[in-house]
Amino acid sequence: MMDKKIGLVLEGGGMRGIFTAGVLDFFLEKNIEVDNLIGVSAGAALGASYVSKQYKRGFDAIADHINKREYASFYNLLKTGDFFEEQYAYHDIPEKYNPFDNETFKNSKTEFQAVITNCETGEAEYPVVKDAIKEIDTLRASASLPFLSRFVKLNGKNYLDGGVSDPIPLDYSIKKGNVKNIVVLTRDKNYRKKQSRLGTISAIRYKKYPRFVELMKTRYSRYNATLDHIYDLEKKGEIFVIQPSVPLTLGRIEKNRDKLQKVYNIGYEEAKKNYEKLNKLCSKVAQNTILR
Repeated sequence: MMDKKIGLVLEGGGMRGIFTAGVLDFFLEKNIEVDNLIGVSAGAALGASYVSKQYKRGFDAIADHINKREYASFYNLLKTGDFFEEQYAYHDIPEKYNPFDNETFKNSKTEFQAVITNCETGEAEYPVVKDAIKEIDTLRASASLPFLSRFVKLNGKNYLDGGVSDPIPLDYSIKKGNVKNIVVLTRDKNYRKKQSRLGTISAIRYKKYPRFVELMKTRYSRYNATLDHIYDLEKKGEIFVIQPSVPLTLGRIEKNRDKLQKVYNIGYEEAKKNYEKLNKLCSKVAQNTILR
């Protein structure tokens, strides 16, 4: 594990992940490659299109379908238990409507990991995904939001959204041996998470999973502590952070394509604005990280 050099950590955030899509497409334009990508929820889904080197696919695979009931709707939630319908979102889109280049993904030198939450243990897990089509349920688990998704069963265990247990897995990346880390956040620097009623409600919905309930109750405080830690490391020059300079005006389930395009553009421009600093940071580290 110690041969890893540059890590890319991608936060989730529902539709705010479109910001990340803009950042990653700029990376593709400049042939920026990393040794290890660790994505959470939407960050994992969008990171897969970066590893498969498919420019604009991350954006299109969401924006092309946002107004289709079979993609995302409360009708789906009532009918199937999933707001994002499993067959359409995780099979029809990557296999038919916005084809995913799985061969490029499988042959990539970038090690790809998705963060998932084990509901029984209350712990984050970080499985390596080598085949995004065969292991699509790992990506689905990473993005399965509490209350809006059924459990995803992997190896006989129940999993949900990785953001509940480790929303920004920077410490994990550092422990793996990634000596420099690029962290893409989907909130501006002034944001702090507030305590939510969902923590209390989760005690009813997920009463059979007390450790998961505890995660839900402490989610806001753990997230804010992680942000403080990240900004401290950024100030010391130990990591590189890309995030919106202003609050993103998107709903968690945004249906307006123009708004999505605007946020995508913000992400692209933030990456572009920071390119020279990023280039300098990465060029010091790894010969196999290509920055042109």
